[in-house]
Amino acid sequence: MGGGQRREVALPLSPRGRAPAGAQAGARPPYRDHVSKRNDGQRQRGGRAAAGELVGTVLGTVRYAEDGTPAEDALEAGASMLAAAPAGPEAVSAALLAAAEDAVRRCWQGGWQPADLERIVRRETGGGPRTAVVVDAMAAEAQRAGRAAERARGPRWAAQLRDLGAEAWWQSDTRYMQELAHRRRSSRFETTYDVLAALRVLARLPRITPLPAARPARTSAPAESRTLGRIRGLLAKAEATDYPEEAEALSAKAQELMARHSIDEALLEYAGAGAGAGAGAGAGAGAGAGAGTNGGRSTASSTPSAIRIGIEGPYEQAKALLLDAVAAANRCQAVWSGDVGFSTLIGFEADLEAAELLYTSLLLQATGAMHRAGDAHHSRGRSRRTRDFRQTFLVAYADRIRARLATVTEETTAEAATDAPDLLPVLAAREVAVAETTGALFPDTAAVRMRGVRDADGWEQGAAAADRARLGHREG
Repeated sequence: MGGGQRREVALPLSPRGRAPAGAQAGARPPYRDHVSKRNDGQRQRGGRAAAGELVGTVLGTVRYAEDGTPAEDALEAGASMLAAAPAGPEAVSAALLAAAEDAVRRCWQGGWQPADLERIVRRETGGGPRTAVVVDAMAAEAQRAGRAAERARGPRWAAQLRDLGAEAWWQSDTRYMQELAHRRRSSRFETTYDVLAALRVLARLPRITPLPAARPARTSAPAESRTLGRIRGLLAKAEATDYPEEAEALSAKAQELMARHSIDEALLEYAGAGAGAGAGAGAGAGAGAGAGTNGGRSTASSTPSAIRIGIEGPYEQAKALLLDAVAAANRCQAVWSGDVGFSTLIGFEADLEAAELLYTSLLLQATGAMHRAGDAHHSRGRSRRTRDFRQTFLVAYADRIRARLATVTEETTAEAATDAPDLLPVLAAREVAVAETTGALFPDTAAVRMRGVRDADGWEQGAAAADRARLGHREG
């Protein structure tokens, strides 16, 4: 073809042998639209594959870079490469979010739970946008996993996601990075840098002891709901009052109700196990036993479980000690994992719920009392030792609370045992079950030496803060 001649394109004929109506020479044939769309799809898939490969390479480099300057250099280089990747921002966005979901899934397999991940990333990165990225990754993974996985993981897992506000707020995976940058008012490079930094933390997390498999949510009886409501009400009043004596008395009353609730639960499960085996035992104190039990311990439906409770700084050791005191008073055991920022609480479900409620309330009260006493300590010109004062204050508080809660529990148990001769063997069997479960989950625990307990004034005031009220269990 030469001489500037126009090339004619043969058009496909209509059924009657004519070109389609309105067709002109040189027009693009319809079949080429299909070819073009197919090629576009292939290019998109190729772009996503290339983006996924690049993201994997960058994450590998970032993960294994040494802390400090090498890690910062790797993050900067990786963010630059991804921000300018030939595959385009949409393909990179989808690949990064897929990598984040995969990282979260590996953490679940490694024993972590949603609240654990949020806490450890916040502690490692100082919080802010990188923590938000991990919450987004959890939301994306949960959405992908579906309702079946949510049910299998249990109600506490779902509650943790709700508490974290883990929801997929972005329009699509391909637009996630763009919308995240817009939400944060940051550049593509800055946004990519923070995403890589968050994924570096997840990739480097160790495997931890997994908790026992989740159980379906318990259906609370009306009486149980009323009891827990009263306990929450007492603790809320204790947190709100400005009078330490009233707060201590309300907390003591709450512990009494918790102890009674634990006893009722133990006897009901014991009686139910006997009845289920044909013993004819009714639910209630002193119910008959024997068949369907193992040394007074009911069958697998009432075996010990475990939960994790975050221990936030500062003064983690003292706070873990307070949790241990509350756990012991509620027939649970606590194992502190200081390197990952939580304690694991092992016990029966009703006792775990009670212990968590009481610990949360007592920690709030103790922290308030500590700050008030610490401010007075500081005003007397002893600011150089304020940290020692507060650490010692909390340790003394936990020590006195341990003794007082134990007294309330012992008195309540002794009173109940007079009307329920089976009670003490039932409680002893449950104590053994909790100890066995703890040993199976944590076979290599060790005692931790308490540090920073060296301020006499702090000890005196901490003990006084826990000892002011008349904590007799009939008060309130």
